Amino acid sequence: MDPRTEYSVDIADALRSTRSRIATAACDARRDPVSVGWSRYRSSIRAAARAALEAGQRLFGENRVQEAKEKFPALREDFPDLRLHLIGPLQTNKVRDAVALFDVIETLDRPRLAEALKKEMDRAGRRPDLLVQVNTGAEPQKAGVLPQEADAFIEACRERLGLPVVGLMCIPRWTKNPPCISPCWPIWRRATDSAFCRWE
Repeated sequence: MDPRTEYSVDIADALRSTRSRIATAACDARRDPVSVGWSRYRSSIRAAARAALEAGQRLFGENRVQEAKEKFPALREDFPDLRLHLIGPLQTNKVRDAVALFDVIETLDRPRLAEALKKEMDRAGRRPDLLVQVNTGAEPQKAGVLPQEADAFIEACRERLGLPVVGLMCIPRWTKNPPCISPCWPIWRRATDSAFCRWE
């Protein structure tokens, strides 16, 4: 079997299953399934990404700038409505490529990166949306702004630097016991309300 055909069959089935599960969960939560966006995490195999696009998927998450640079420009030529999010850490020396490639950068987590993004957006005239990464579990091994520092950081990014910060990307503690994650959600909600209600 042609590998492209094999990817198409497997990925189309997986997408249908995922969409069905999302629709069920949304209805259980009394939400419109259309209001729930989800991204397919990147595959290093271009044929797999193309198969997902051909099956109707348009939102992709990519961990690494270099891999996105090698794969997605050609795919975007055929699928101009493709939306690409950077979901992995961003080094300042990759900012130029990131601003050119991504529609959303989800990992804004420090002042130096904010300054580099402003400089490149001003130079390139392109302004991808930004999410501030918040370490809701306050875990030292993880990147992200601490919840108590998020409001001041977002204000500096928006007011002083004029960056298009549109939301938060929150990282809870990892655990095998899902109820243990629940304390992170009130922190996320407080951070969101505090940071964004003034701009509503």
